[in-house]
Amino acid sequence: MRIFMIVCAASALFGGMAFGASDVPATNTSVLDFKQWGLLAIQEAGRRKPVDTFAKETLIRITGRSTYTDKAGRTWRPNDFVLSVLIETHDWKNEPMVLISSGQLIEQLGLDKTQRRFSFAQLTGSAELQRLATEAQALKRAEKPLNRVQQEALSVSDRLTLLAHVMDGSALLIIPAPTSETDPWVDPSGWSKYYPEAQVEPFQTQLQTVANSYVQGDGFNFSRASNQLRENLRVLSPSIYPGDQKLRLEYFHNHFEAFYRAIWCYGIALVILIAAHLRKRGRMLQNIGVAVAIFGLVFQATGIVMRCMIAGRPPVTNMYESIIWVSFAVSFFGMIFFVRYRAHIYLLAALPVTLIALLLVHQMPIAMPSSIEPLVPVLRDNFWLTIHVLTITLSYAAFALAMGFGHILLWRYARNPAAARADAPMHFWLYRVLQLGVLLLAAGTILGGVWANYSWGRFWGWDPKETWALIALLCYILALHGRLAGWWTQFGLAVASVVCFLAVLMAWYGVNFVLGKGLHSYGFGIGGETYVAIFVALDLLFVVFAVWRYRTSGIVDIAPGEIKPERAAV
Repeated sequence: MRIFMIVCAASALFGGMAFGASDVPATNTSVLDFKQWGLLAIQEAGRRKPVDTFAKETLIRITGRSTYTDKAGRTWRPNDFVLSVLIETHDWKNEPMVLISSGQLIEQLGLDKTQRRFSFAQLTGSAELQRLATEAQALKRAEKPLNRVQQEALSVSDRLTLLAHVMDGSALLIIPAPTSETDPWVDPSGWSKYYPEAQVEPFQTQLQTVANSYVQGDGFNFSRASNQLRENLRVLSPSIYPGDQKLRLEYFHNHFEAFYRAIWCYGIALVILIAAHLRKRGRMLQNIGVAVAIFGLVFQATGIVMRCMIAGRPPVTNMYESIIWVSFAVSFFGMIFFVRYRAHIYLLAALPVTLIALLLVHQMPIAMPSSIEPLVPVLRDNFWLTIHVLTITLSYAAFALAMGFGHILLWRYARNPAAARADAPMHFWLYRVLQLGVLLLAAGTILGGVWANYSWGRFWGWDPKETWALIALLCYILALHGRLAGWWTQFGLAVASVVCFLAVLMAWYGVNFVLGKGLHSYGFGIGGETYVAIFVALDLLFVVFAVWRYRTSGIVDIAPGEIKPERAAV
């Protein structure tokens, strides 16, 4: 692996020859304003973005957290961390910060099983990690499956490589190519690749000023030099350097944290609506809860719109984006049905699903990174694919709302089967949501065939993603048809709304994170299997309990037929 070939010595460029700051203890740099530095553009993985984004993603990829607290108790934020690593104001090689998320790998490496983070020096000196990473890389090149330990060894090796490149300065690709958008940018040591020495001398001086001001804690000169450096780099290559408006938009998106604000709004709204539901006549509480939920929708919609403007495309490419989009659609559908039928039970079904989904992606940044990646070739300029993915994910949202509704109904059946059976509007609403999901999933599957014919030259090929989408569709069609034909009762439909979602979970998560096979390779990832398995097991136990409670109650369900919506007591 490349990381074990990188010399672990300090960078000559950023260790003192260019910045002149090596071995100089830094002041409390956490009080500095890093905005102007963070607005510098950098190229990484084919995308031009602010240094602020690069720093945030780098810290998360290495540590699994958006901030890091060192052994001395100091909390490092992303920009502060990256600059400190570059200038070497802290002993980062011996700081236990590199994440290993697999306990099996920790045990196999003979490390302390009570820890999850280890130092760069400790891991780069591990011969066993080097062997596992080399073995995993060979299997990956041969397109053979990797076990969990091998996958994690490869991930740890990538984290070490990234940290090494930040240490030696080669990750700081802030020098733009002169004219071509396809040419790679270079770090400050590679000025001569594109520009004569006389042309770049002022930039070297500004970099020196940035470093010295950072070490000395001089906020005024640090911000001024960073701003001047950005403006001069733009003049150096005006056709390539990103516009100031785009850089500021992404910086604002990073720090506004719209999805985190939405989590708080949804959580508060859910608590208020539950209180209103328990009070039965809490009309004022209900109105307040709905208003707070609308604020959550606005925050989440704002985050999605900003992300689309930054990426220049809809949110269709990875698990993080699909969860953000689906969770928004769940609450949006819940709000629409609430407005249509004036029953806040829809929001009580939607908000927990949205809240859990947002908390999931917020707490699992390694398994589901929020980074905006360039589109793979098969996704570029493809109208049909965009429509297909958005339609499919909207069907997931409808089914997730139905699942939330199903849980409420099953809970009511478990508590008071007679009262739950007599509530015709609840069953009617569940039926309508399932109909919406089936319509969207059927349309999305057909559109997927159109896209497959456009991109791969065949309408259907039994790819794992295609197969499980079809299985999910057939499960829900069977549930609706069985209810209409009288094969099972309205209680059976409530059970089906929960159980059938497992097929959606497999098509959505399982194919990408468990099977990891097929032509939809741009959505693959690892992690979270244990949490999903626990959720599925607990959910099935809940369903079994509700069925047992219903069967032992002696209630005879009503005959199948058209259920008329009535104003519910909720």
